[in-house]
Amino acid sequence: MLKLLELVQLVLYIPMLALLGQGALYLLAGARRESNFFYQTLRLISRPFTFVVRKLTPAQVADRHVPVIAFGLLLLASFVVFAERGYLMCVQMGYEDCRR
Repeated sequence: MLKLLELVQLVLYIPMLALLGQGALYLLAGARRESNFFYQTLRLISRPFTFVVRKLTPAQVADRHVPVIAFGLLLLASFVVFAERGYLMCVQMGYEDCRR
């Protein structure tokens, strides 16, 4: 189970870092970001997650906010997986404080 949580955590980190990179290039490249190869690559990596968020959010949410919402949800999911992984490691080591 611990290996599965590590894999899930890795799968969450990759699009989170892609979204962070997109945000940095958004600030650095400005309007020319659409022609930037690295921006397009990062966008391709994070597209499955932003697509799901776009489908889940109402139409009133602007398209420019979808990557921010996707990053927030990925961050929240990452914290949940991190906490569960820490708990499982604690239980596997046999600490009494974990079982309360």
